[in-house]
Amino acid sequence: MSDVIGLVLPFFGMIFIGFLVARITRQPLEALGWMNIFIVYVALPALFFQLLAKTPFEQLTEWSFILGSLVATYAVFTLMFAWSVFVSGGGIAPATITALAAAYGNIGYMGPGLALLAFGEQAAVPVALIFCFENIVHFTVAPMMMALSGKEKAPPLQLALGVLKKIALHPFIIATALGVGAAYVEFRPPLPVDRFLDYLARAAAPCALFAMGVTLALRPLNRVPHELALIAGLKLIVHPLLCYVVLSWIGNFSPTWVFSAMLLAALPTATNVFVIAQQYDVWVQRASASVLITTCFSVVTVTALLYAIRHGILPADLFP
Repeated sequence: MSDVIGLVLPFFGMIFIGFLVARITRQPLEALGWMNIFIVYVALPALFFQLLAKTPFEQLTEWSFILGSLVATYAVFTLMFAWSVFVSGGGIAPATITALAAAYGNIGYMGPGLALLAFGEQAAVPVALIFCFENIVHFTVAPMMMALSGKEKAPPLQLALGVLKKIALHPFIIATALGVGAAYVEFRPPLPVDRFLDYLARAAAPCALFAMGVTLALRPLNRVPHELALIAGLKLIVHPLLCYVVLSWIGNFSPTWVFSAMLLAALPTATNVFVIAQQYDVWVQRASASVLITTCFSVVTVTALLYAIRHGILPADLFP
């Protein structure tokens, strides 16, 4: 157990330090602006590029792995969406945010740092693939569903162009595309450039986790959704187990790939869900509560998952 605690303590410890510092200093949330820009536009893109550029190109085209991960994620999305619409009587817009809260994990800020810490650099490729393709789908589904609900007022062509622009210009996706291109042509940056990228990449995880802790501390918890138990159960337990079953069923992937996908699926609700809720002014306070509370619960569930993986309780393939 001590080895698992050694993995998660620095990880969740950085979130706690950010939370504590924010509570003590009482700076406004806007003060995080430049740190978030550094994380999103500089540090994490440097990490993705550096790791992908060193990866054999054939490993970057595992379409069955990508499909399996998306199937698991959107099965959870569909379950939560259907429950919200048909059982609780919600409209399309709130049901979409509810479903994203149950299916959209914090794979940007939390995913790379924890997966690399737990499984080493071999986790870089599955993490980058899941991040890119899940975000492409999320960035497409959210405005599409809001358009169907009437919340998105832009004409269809303008909406489609806006979605494409958001996808194409996202710094993580640009960095991943450049990394894949570098791997394809077997390009290696000069040593000074490589050292500079390494310097930036090492800052990604601690800065992202600290910023996340600050964000959680300064975001008010005014309204806890009655769906929270279902959201937390789907996000933290059902999603990783479903991902495990689907990937074991459709392919013969390495243990690192399967467990990396499970770990990313087990992460709490992404802060982007709150951003989307704010953008459309739907389910805002409850989205904030979902992020905060699933993050707190994930300390236990992610630790338990890593314990099960590290001690061989979960086989790498359910259907060998």
